[in-house]
Amino acid sequence: MKTNFKNLAAIIAISSVTAVLSVIGYGKWMQNKYVGTQEQGKLPVNYAKFFDNEYAPGNSIDFSAAATSATPAVVHIKTKTKARQVANNSPRYRSPFSDMFGGDMFDEFFNGPRIQTIPEQQASGSGVIISQDGYIVTNNHVIDAADEINVTLTNKKTYKATVIGTDPSTDLAVIKIDGSDFPYLVYGNSDDVKLGQWVLAIGYPLNLDVTVSAGIVSAKARSININQRQSKTPVESFIQTDAAVNPGNSGGALINTNGELVGINSAIASPTGYYTGYAYAIPVNIVKKAITDMIKYGSVQRAFLGVSYPGEGLSEKQQEELSKQYGNIWKPNDGVFVLGVTDGGAAKAAGIKEKDIITSINGVAIASGPQMQEQISLYKPGDKVKITYVRNGKVNTTTVTLKNKIGNTDIVTKPTILDKVGGVLENVDANTASTNDIQGGVVVKKIGNKALSKTRVQEGFVITSVNGVDIKNIDELKVALENAKGKARLDGIYPGYEGTYTYPLNLNTDDDE
Repeated sequence: MKTNFKNLAAIIAISSVTAVLSVIGYGKWMQNKYVGTQEQGKLPVNYAKFFDNEYAPGNSIDFSAAATSATPAVVHIKTKTKARQVANNSPRYRSPFSDMFGGDMFDEFFNGPRIQTIPEQQASGSGVIISQDGYIVTNNHVIDAADEINVTLTNKKTYKATVIGTDPSTDLAVIKIDGSDFPYLVYGNSDDVKLGQWVLAIGYPLNLDVTVSAGIVSAKARSININQRQSKTPVESFIQTDAAVNPGNSGGALINTNGELVGINSAIASPTGYYTGYAYAIPVNIVKKAITDMIKYGSVQRAFLGVSYPGEGLSEKQQEELSKQYGNIWKPNDGVFVLGVTDGGAAKAAGIKEKDIITSINGVAIASGPQMQEQISLYKPGDKVKITYVRNGKVNTTTVTLKNKIGNTDIVTKPTILDKVGGVLENVDANTASTNDIQGGVVVKKIGNKALSKTRVQEGFVITSVNGVDIKNIDELKVALENAKGKARLDGIYPGYEGTYTYPLNLNTDDDE
C-alpha cells in the first residue's frame, strides 16, 4: 500500500508540473506570434492563485477556479449616444415633383426639412481585457454608435475608453483605458476546442453585475449570417454553445475550464431576443489576428482567396441541383466546391479553377465555407498558404499568395470620414464668407466618386451646417459628420445665388466593410 501510495503521489506531482509547464510554454509561444497585446513570459495577477493550485479544482466539474481567475478581466461597458438630428430619406417624404424638377428644393417646400430627431440613447455590453496596459476587445456592435464609452471593472472602478479600431466584418472592436497592471485573460487556442467540452460564458447580461454561466460546445464553424447586417464582407465561423447568454453578454468572454479565453460572445439564436438554447462566440484565433492588426495598423489587414463557393445551409433541392450540374463530383462537407475564381485574385494566380474542391489550408482540413473563412482570416495579404484541392479525382497542392480586397498585397488603412465623402474640400475664403453673409463654411471644389457623387451637390457649393450644426471649417465638418453616424443633412449656399440648399448625404457607402 505504501509503495502504491508513493507511486500515485509521484504520478500526481509529475502531472502537475507538466501541466503548469505546458500552460506557460504555450503562453510564451502565442505571445511571440501576436504582437501588441500580452507581455511575453508574464502572467496577469488574476491567474496567480489559479496556477499555484490555491484555486485548483478537485475535479473537472468544479468551475470555480477558472471563474475566479477570469472574472476580474471581464468588464462592463456602458455607452451613450447623444441626441442628434438625421435626414429622413424615406420615399414617402419625396414630393411628386422631385424627378421632374430636380427634387431637393421642391422636397423642402412641400414636406418641410425632413429631419428626424433621435433622443439620447444608453446601452451596455461586455468586454475582455487582453493586456495589462488596458487594451480591451469587445463587439463592434457594442460601441459602433457610441459617443461616450465607460468601462467598469469588477472592483467597481470606472474608466473612460477610447476606440482603437473596429471591424464590422468580424463584429470585433478594440478600445483602451488608461492605466497599468490590469488583470487580463490568457489566450487559449480555439482550434483545440472540441464538441462536448465544457465552456463558461462571462459577462454582464441584462445590466446585472458580472455573471458566469456554463454549457458545452455544441458546434464549430457555424455561420448564422448575422454579420452581413453590418458588413459586405462578413466573416463567420462561430463556436456554438448552450451556455446561457443574454443581451449585455455581447463582447464578453467564452473560456475553457483552464480559464483560457477561447472566444468572444457575439450573438444568440432566439425568437424572443433572449436566451433560448444557443449562443455564438467568435473563435479566439480570429480575435487575436484581428485585434493585433487593429492595434498595429488601425484596421484589420484582411486576406482574400478570390473564390466563390456554395453557402452553408443549402436546401436539398439546391444540393441536388449542384450535384447534377457538376456530375456528382462534390457533396456538402466534402470540402469547399469552387463555383468560380476572381480575375486577378490569389486563387486564379495559383492555378485554382472552377470545379476544384478545396480540402485543406496549411494542413488544416476544410469541410465547409465557414471553416475556410476562419483559416483565411488568420492571415494577412502577402502571406503564402499551401492549399490542397481535388481536381478530377486527383489531389493537388499549390502555394497561394493571398491578396487584399483591391487585388494587391499592400497595407490597407481605414478610410477617414472625409475619404468617404470624396472630392476636394477647402475652407471658404474670408472674402466669399463676408460677401455672402456667412460665418464660414467648407466649399466643394471638386466632386470625386464617393458619397458626394451620389447627391445632387454641384461644385462650388458651400457647406454651412450638418444636421443643423453650424460648420465654419473642415475640422468642424469632420466632427459633425462623425457624429452623424452614416446619414447627414447638408445645408449650404451657392455664392452669388439666393437661398439655402439642402442635400441628404449617405456615408454608408459600398466601400464600407
